[in-house]
Amino acid sequence: MGNELNQDKDKRDQAIEASVKLFLEHGISDVKMTDIADECGIGVAALYRYFDTKTGIAIEAMTYLWNELKNMFSGVFESDIFLRQSGLKQVTDLMRMFLVLYEAHPSFMKLLSEFDLLMITERVSKDELKEYDKSVINFYPVIEKSFMTGIADGTIRDDVDFKLFYVSYAHALMAVSQKLIRGEILPSDDFSAGAKELEMLIESASYYLRKN
Repeated sequence: MGNELNQDKDKRDQAIEASVKLFLEHGISDVKMTDIADECGIGVAALYRYFDTKTGIAIEAMTYLWNELKNMFSGVFESDIFLRQSGLKQVTDLMRMFLVLYEAHPSFMKLLSEFDLLMITERVSKDELKEYDKSVINFYPVIEKSFMTGIADGTIRDDVDFKLFYVSYAHALMAVSQKLIRGEILPSDDFSAGAKELEMLIESASYYLRKN
């Protein structure tokens, strides 16, 4: 019985990794369950037994991807080099993680936009997204800690509604990143300076926080 459970888990994990590869390469909508089955060498019937629907495996795939990114960033912001900086510099560097995601992981950012739309279209409940929600990198507590350091060391003004500040700039940076990655649509669009657009948002956030 134990061996069967282990084998099922191994096959399930293989299917998730195969779906991650295919979704990153082709997007969610263009990948069929049969494609995933062929990629991981598991029968389609077994695949549906593990995940019920393609939406189900998409949720698992995105959870996997967020956890991989978490592992990549793990420990970076607890280093002595980072913590020796002023609070304002820490917050600014943390916000640059959005720029890192845009420049180093554009396929993931594009996939994230498609995934959000799929969740809305399929009317997936919040309960079904609990594990996914836990996997999403939450910069809020880390940036809040740096924000409080900045107030203590005098580099950040103390009259800022931090939660509103964070939500406003995090949403703006994510939305701009996804728009840039989706690509130019209108004749007047020019996204050649996309990274500089994000840098400008980050610098404006830093300027807003700076204590004069």
